[in-house]
Amino acid sequence: MMDDAGARPGLSTDAVDAGSTESDPSAGDDVPRSRRGSKLPRKRLSQILAAIAQDDRRSDITIDDLMHLIEGRARAALIFLFAFPNVFPAPPGLSAVLGLPLLYLTGQMMLGRIPWLPRLIGQQGVSMPAFRAMVQRALPFLTRVERLLRPRLGWVVGPTAEHVLGAFALVLAVVVTLPIPLANMLPSFAICLIALGVLERDGLWTIFGVLAGIASLLLSGAVAYAMVKTAIMLIVQAFA
Repeated sequence: MMDDAGARPGLSTDAVDAGSTESDPSAGDDVPRSRRGSKLPRKRLSQILAAIAQDDRRSDITIDDLMHLIEGRARAALIFLFAFPNVFPAPPGLSAVLGLPLLYLTGQMMLGRIPWLPRLIGQQGVSMPAFRAMVQRALPFLTRVERLLRPRLGWVVGPTAEHVLGAFALVLAVVVTLPIPLANMLPSFAICLIALGVLERDGLWTIFGVLAGIASLLLSGAVAYAMVKTAIMLIVQAFA
């Protein structure tokens, strides 16, 4: 792996040029200043991911590659990508693997910083067949949702609100990484809704995500309480 994702052999942005040259004046620090005035048509995340998955010039793809190819909307898009696999039942340990970059990205959203990941995380990748499988699983949901998304209630996704949303998403990301059986699915879904709302500047959708997040925290708390109570009872009975 090269230090710079953009320097990797075979890495091309031709198929996803709309991901790096789109116009999104409201997207804050995620959009390079030199590109904020662009008049090029803005592609949806589903179109960008489909284009990346169809590129057969590479055998694998790293997180740094994705940050480069989705430049302009990398933070919210990557938050969605890392949260989405946990919405469904997954092999044990997957939430912990995906949870670490999710913690970094939501933390940067809270601080309002440009997306950045340590080399140890950024150079992690998957094979293209595995990436295509993930994209194929996400696209039906993503394309349906994108038909409902539109800019509205801008104050909910404004620069100041994004810091608060990032802090809330960070709390949800912490819950996702905890070893609580099936309790990571609802917070992951809530993170996905928030990320899509921020990505498309849809305040209403973001509110739905926050409400789902609150419900997930209550549910996770109840599950954790039940687990601790059961563990205590078993210990007491063992020594009785």
